[in-house]
Amino acid sequence: MCGIVGYVGARQATLILVNGLRKLEYRGYDSAGVAVWNDGQSRVVRCRGKLAALEEKLIKEPAPGSTGIGHTRWATHGRPSDENAHPHKVGSISVIHNGIIENHLALRQELAAGGSKFTSETDTELFAHLVEREVRKGTTDLTAAVRAALAKVHGAYAFVVMNDKDPSTLVAAKNASPMVVGLGDGENFIASDVTAILSETRKIILVEEGE
Repeated sequence: MCGIVGYVGARQATLILVNGLRKLEYRGYDSAGVAVWNDGQSRVVRCRGKLAALEEKLIKEPAPGSTGIGHTRWATHGRPSDENAHPHKVGSISVIHNGIIENHLALRQELAAGGSKFTSETDTELFAHLVEREVRKGTTDLTAAVRAALAKVHGAYAFVVMNDKDPSTLVAAKNASPMVVGLGDGENFIASDVTAILSETRKIILVEEGE
């Protein structure tokens, strides 16, 4: 099972994301990454290997900002690699995901026929394309765009989505994959396991199926 951590607030997000992911290392993973919004766009920093490798990369490629998402991945679709590591970004949309999109082959064919270009072997990137397509159609509300994309997806999932055009918001969706929300003072958290955010808040909401 992979690890998810997200943060919206006033503090620097990267340290919170990496510290949260470290608490989820017991789940096992082969790559890690973060996407953090700053000055108009999110920067994605990701790599194959352990969190120590990601931290080294972040020294060379800092990702400042106060909204972000982080992920540790255990390969399902696509081999362990920098390209297959999460987050995946398409246009203004960044996505992290636990689970398996069962109809990924059909979605890949549909998106390719519509002109989408892929940079990874993952099923997660397909969801980023689906959400980004809704945004290009003119859907300005990120929640509505995520809902429309989810209507195309079959499988188990926990998604967290960030839009460069709305940096104060993360949108999450869950089906048969664990997810919790943490409430703070002027800040909020999301994670695949309460362990990741207990050091930040004890106000926890369990995300229910289909939410």
